[in-house]
Amino acid sequence: MTPAVPAATAPALPDVPADDAVPEYMHVLERAAQYLPDEQRVQLRRAWSVGQAAHAGQMRKSGEPYITHPVAVAVVLAEQKVDIETLVAAILHDTIEDTPLTREALASAFGETVAELVEGVTKLDKLNFGSRQEADAESFRKMMLAMARDLRVILIKLADRLHNMRTLGAQPGPARERIARETLDIYAPIAQRLGMNKIKAELQDLGFHALHPMRHTILEKRIRNQPLVRRESLASIEAQLAQRLTSAGLQYRLVGRVKSPWSIYNKMQGEGKTFTQVMDVFGYRIIVGNAADCYHALGIAHSVFKPLDGRFRDFIAIPKANGYQSLHTVLFGPYGAPIEVQIRTEEMELIAERGIAAHWAYKHGGEGPNSAQSRAHTWIAGLLESQRATGSSLEFLENVKVDLFPDEVYLFTPKGDIMSLPRNSTALDFAYAVHTDVGNRAVAARVDGKLVPLRTMLASGQRVEIVTAKSSMPRPQWLEFVVTGKARTSIRAQLKHLQHEDAVQLGHRMLDRALEMLGTSLDRLPQERLDAYLVEAKYPRLEELMADIALGNWMPAQVALALAQHDGGVPTEQIARAGETIRIRGDERGVITFANCCMPIPGDDIMGYHTTGRGIVVHRLDCPNVAEFRKSPERWVAIDWDREVVGDYNVALRIEVENHPGVLAQVAAAIARVHSNIDGVEYLERDSTIAAIRFSIEVKGRKHLAEVIRRTRRLPVVHGVQRM
Repeated sequence: MTPAVPAATAPALPDVPADDAVPEYMHVLERAAQYLPDEQRVQLRRAWSVGQAAHAGQMRKSGEPYITHPVAVAVVLAEQKVDIETLVAAILHDTIEDTPLTREALASAFGETVAELVEGVTKLDKLNFGSRQEADAESFRKMMLAMARDLRVILIKLADRLHNMRTLGAQPGPARERIARETLDIYAPIAQRLGMNKIKAELQDLGFHALHPMRHTILEKRIRNQPLVRRESLASIEAQLAQRLTSAGLQYRLVGRVKSPWSIYNKMQGEGKTFTQVMDVFGYRIIVGNAADCYHALGIAHSVFKPLDGRFRDFIAIPKANGYQSLHTVLFGPYGAPIEVQIRTEEMELIAERGIAAHWAYKHGGEGPNSAQSRAHTWIAGLLESQRATGSSLEFLENVKVDLFPDEVYLFTPKGDIMSLPRNSTALDFAYAVHTDVGNRAVAARVDGKLVPLRTMLASGQRVEIVTAKSSMPRPQWLEFVVTGKARTSIRAQLKHLQHEDAVQLGHRMLDRALEMLGTSLDRLPQERLDAYLVEAKYPRLEELMADIALGNWMPAQVALALAQHDGGVPTEQIARAGETIRIRGDERGVITFANCCMPIPGDDIMGYHTTGRGIVVHRLDCPNVAEFRKSPERWVAIDWDREVVGDYNVALRIEVENHPGVLAQVAAAIARVHSNIDGVEYLERDSTIAAIRFSIEVKGRKHLAEVIRRTRRLPVVHGVQRM
């Protein structure tokens, strides 16, 4: 498609088109934007004129001129009463991507802010990705980064998605299904996270209709054709509530809430309910003047119908993460059915419907720490921090999905500040939410004054304090119980950093040892030779080469020969085994692993086997597999235990005991008394009198193991103990 307007003429601002030159779809936008001053509405016509010229000749799949789409996006936003810059950017949001118009041209014609917004919305179309999923994830990542600079980017993106969903019928089947699923998985939750419930509800409804048209049609028909009894019940309940609210002298609006096909379908699927059970819930919203009136109306509602125990939520005192504020209560109705009631002010209603968009429509909408605006900024700042440490766009997208939980727990810091986290979050998630450094140094937590482990799940209303230590660092096991994307990303990044440091250090020692056999060392090598080798091997830095040596991807003997430019004399396997013994502390992350076949522990005579991708695998010298390793002597590594060894090591014991009830508990108690953890218990052999049991335990070394064996052998029920 070739637009009629060449790029060179783009910066010139056209005259404002006359009324008879403006099509009806633009008049629709102008009517929706009546809240703007006259001089700003002139800008809309100018933007349309530029956009129409740029998109000339381009058509949508539905057969309409392409310009009708960005104008329809602007109409969606005008209904949210956003500012003029957002509307102009919406009209021009596809120009940089699909037309010769440049960013500079837009900035010159409409200002830097509009150009930045359009650039933020522009999709990635010129990059080559390994897969469609990767392209979508990278596009999403860019959108999130643009959001961090200006929240209006996401307003345009959501409106763009909404209009695309309204016209989804023109798309072929597979594309329709993909777009609908992406809408339900990503865009609707983002709209909810930003408090834009009106847009969220329509996105969900359209997505549901596209994925399951028959189910949507049936549910919609059944909602529309409610039985007469239900309509009479609704009227009766509404009349009783209205009578009492009026008698109390409150100014209010009482609105009946109608469930959407998507919410009904979700409840039927998730809770295993029938359509009748889901629909047998009456819903009302009471809109009053101020927060004090909200609590007054709550008391009145509770005096008309009895409240159900444990179903009251106060989101005015403690707003949701997206800034949503309201009182929620469930009443026991006169017909045996629950009545769900939401009570809020007009301002809260506006923010509940429009979320961050309410900032531009309501003068108080963006003020204070609990506003939708400030909470959205806090959330996006957290995403921005996590994306810096994320390995790929796909991983970033998964982390964001995890954070888009509708259910949250509300927690208090020691200073009394409120923090919200997804449901099932742990004390460690809380630590990373406070700050990445607090999470990395966390050792335990105090919940309501009691010391608890980091894996403890938190509940709303708890006061949480994190206990830290300078020597503490993340462990791989932490990934098994954290819930939030920020915690997961931070832990992975720190583990990767620590593993890389250990690999570089170990690789340096291994290469130096190999070079010593050739009469040189890394320090004595000419810098030019080292640089030339790094270029040849395609390593940007020496540290990367060291890490790869430690991980077994390069043999130190081969690298040493190449660096020393050695012409024979000393066999490669002798170089590999010569020099000083490498001493290990046991905490070399990712580059030292302990073989499961012989389970070496500090104090054992050991040897190392250099394995590609895994680094050095440590075996006991009396391991049965050592004979096989003799066939590859160049992969042997001379290692021994350092003077100071850290951590606990797995070892297996075969314990023969009398076979009667209570014996297992006696043995376990004896092992626990010597401060050894039991990882697993397995019966190996069993008859009527004797049982052979394998205990997988953790010890600090041979002395600790000897103490465990001594303590268990003293038991009268134990007939024999041996290490496996």
